[in-house]
Amino acid sequence: MALIKLNNRSSEDNAINGKRNLIVNGAMQVAQRGTSTTGVGASNGTYPTVDRFMIGVSSTAGRLTMTQEDVSDLAGFAKATKLACTTIDTSIDGAEFLQLVQKFEGQNLQRLKKGTSSAESVTVSFYVKGNASATCTLELQDVDNTRYNSQEFSVTTSWNRVSLTFVGDTSGVLDSDNARSLDCKVWLHAGSNYTGGTHTDNVWHTTTNQRVGDNQTSFFDSTDRTFFITGWQMEIGDVATPFEHEDIATTLGKCQRYYQKIWFRANNVFTDFTGTQYATQSLVNPIRTDGGTITNNVTTGANISIDSMVIVNTNTLQVTCTSSGAHNNWVTGNVFVDSEL
Repeated sequence: MALIKLNNRSSEDNAINGKRNLIVNGAMQVAQRGTSTTGVGASNGTYPTVDRFMIGVSSTAGRLTMTQEDVSDLAGFAKATKLACTTIDTSIDGAEFLQLVQKFEGQNLQRLKKGTSSAESVTVSFYVKGNASATCTLELQDVDNTRYNSQEFSVTTSWNRVSLTFVGDTSGVLDSDNARSLDCKVWLHAGSNYTGGTHTDNVWHTTTNQRVGDNQTSFFDSTDRTFFITGWQMEIGDVATPFEHEDIATTLGKCQRYYQKIWFRANNVFTDFTGTQYATQSLVNPIRTDGGTITNNVTTGANISIDSMVIVNTNTLQVTCTSSGAHNNWVTGNVFVDSEL
């Protein structure tokens, strides 16, 4: 595991350079969907609790509980993400995996200069612990160009800060748009499709069976297995600077670009109206794209039904309803807008 190098930059330097941490919600403070979810592992690509951290899973019978955990034994941090194994899987199929992932828009990563002769190195750091010693793999995955770079790291029973520097990649330019271009992920369980080759730390490559370290521990080896992580930071350069804390309102605003809950109320728009009509309401913050998923638990009056809910111009919810008669034509309740990558 790489040694940590700390750079004591002044606050003035930080202000000039802008925000260093590319990870959103690295201190695990925001959990809009809830603070605990059981039975995680049945579906790939879910965001069970802490915002911006996805569970990637394939083909495994293993299950876990994911929680936003209060922290009292790590100075400077109040929250962490905890994964706890609840169902083991010791018969590992080649296609199996379990990952904890944050995905990035390409337009937010142009400063990496990836795919050019000036490509920047990137340092990822975080605090981690578990119920027992383990070896995991941290990977940067270039989704645009199907390229990988990964390194092993150690987990102990006490909080330790891991720091891993990845060399700049002179191949594969990242798209500059609002789509997924890069993932930063922790591999917690993997089959031979990902472990079958000979792994080398900190090399960009395109070989799937070399993605996970040769010493990888399976998270699903015991129902005693736990994994805690917080203070996740990804920054340009070969130095792990102190974690960049920010106020909760700033973090929440960043998270709401990808997921948000709003209270929708349109009592007056549909009153004494027969036919089809729509009402609009501004989102809390602009969402990443209009094409997200919208769910709701709204209730309506006796004479009205909801035809559709769509996002317009990334910042407005438009609800179209049909009324079959005058009076009692109200619509109210929570609407959930999901625009994750």
